[in-house]
Amino acid sequence: MSVAAAGTAAVLAPTGPAGAAPADDKPSAATVNSRVDQLYEQAESATEKYNGAAERTGKLRRQVEHAQDSVARGQAEVNDMRDGLASLAGAQYREGGIDPALALMLTENPDSYLDKAATLDRVSSRQTLRLRQLQAAQRSLRQERAEAADKLDRLDSLQRSLKRQKKNVQKKLSAAQRLLNKLSPEERAERERAARGGDRSEGGSGDSRASSGRAAAAVAAVESAVGSPYAWGAAGPGTFDCSGLTQWAYGKAGTSIPRTSQGQRSAGRQVPLSEARPGDLVVYRDDASHVGMYTGNGQVVHAPYPGAQVRYDPVGMMPVSAVTRP
Repeated sequence: MSVAAAGTAAVLAPTGPAGAAPADDKPSAATVNSRVDQLYEQAESATEKYNGAAERTGKLRRQVEHAQDSVARGQAEVNDMRDGLASLAGAQYREGGIDPALALMLTENPDSYLDKAATLDRVSSRQTLRLRQLQAAQRSLRQERAEAADKLDRLDSLQRSLKRQKKNVQKKLSAAQRLLNKLSPEERAERERAARGGDRSEGGSGDSRASSGRAAAAVAAVESAVGSPYAWGAAGPGTFDCSGLTQWAYGKAGTSIPRTSQGQRSAGRQVPLSEARPGDLVVYRDDASHVGMYTGNGQVVHAPYPGAQVRYDPVGMMPVSAVTRP
């Protein structure tokens, strides 16, 4: 069973042995919180996979467009060459008939003619050059068409994968929301306090200065997004998921970093948490499924989860796997 299936089964399966309380009894707040945390973690991991696939899809779509443009240019070039040969044939016809060699030039597949021409010696050097150019252009066009078709097939496969991953994320988030609805307002408030806990003294070298001008600009951008809604798969400017927020902030600073939290973990030099400076990317969990930006004073700005807004939280709010300085 996959991790995703196991997580979903854990939510739906009975929690007690036969003869225990009915399954529709309200679970304890601790049980709900544990299951919601698990679902959010799985959903965030799935979201980052979705983001990675979406990024690859965008790149491949641009490659497909370039390939299609190249095919169109290649076809136009072949057409021009064939038109030129047709003009030559017309001139010869007006002068008393078309040379059989030239008629062969105008066939759809002149490749086989070159071998015959070498022995029959029926064409001039100029005609031979034109034929060879047409032959090369047609070969190049066939290759470009094959490559474009291959890229289109890969793009179609990626788009189907995106749809499956989107459904996976939505399923987990819906399951988490159903569980959250079982909590009282007081229990939700307590959950929120716990989620924002952690050691506020963790992290940072005491140097509140950003490591570079671009890092300072990224911090200014990420702080300007505080209060914006979380939306999975979003990278600004009005809504964000975790890696979308940090990518957008560094983009505002004129620096390109990868779209996913896993990619961002490797997007620079890694430093100890104790030496974190404003602008550093703080990556969480062993699978690098969450990321925030260190802003100094033991805090990060991040996009936490659905229903929450971009906010400040303690850097130690969850296990840190890496601190990266772009």
